[in-house]
Amino acid sequence: MKAVYLLIVLLSLNLASRGQSLSIDDLPPQNYFDFWIGTWELTWEAPDGSMESGTNKIEKILEGKVIQENFEAIEGRFEGYAGKSWSVYSSRNKEWKQTWVDSNGGYIDFTGEFSGGKRIFITDRITPQGKSIMQRMVFYNIKQNSFTWDWELSTDKGKSWTLQWRIEYKRK
Repeated sequence: MKAVYLLIVLLSLNLASRGQSLSIDDLPPQNYFDFWIGTWELTWEAPDGSMESGTNKIEKILEGKVIQENFEAIEGRFEGYAGKSWSVYSSRNKEWKQTWVDSNGGYIDFTGEFSGGKRIFITDRITPQGKSIMQRMVFYNIKQNSFTWDWELSTDKGKSWTLQWRIEYKRK
């Protein structure tokens, strides 16, 4: 009987979590990126029109306070490229922060922004040539089992943005 009761409770919790809103307006700030939690199959179009793919496993760690990303490109021009990120909401500063590292030795730090239902991580960088650029990741079209992610670049301090890479996420 205890096993049946436990099963009913677990099913209820699972159904309740699936019914949660994905809108930022309905969430406390520390849950803005909870939609991202899960295991994802990724696809994107290469410049030649062929399709490339990867995987991304997103999980909460450190008592649910940190979101850890585990990205891997598995097919296409980026095959073998891998990266990890750690995202955290700072209640003291009332902002999201993310740190990205990758298999090319890359390191980027981002700050979260939110506009029109889009979740955004943005950074200002100086290129090796000394030029100031802005880069951002934009999460949008967010549904229970899919969303779109864009990597964008601005050379005019964010007045205009150029798409560099678009990835379609589908929940595994």
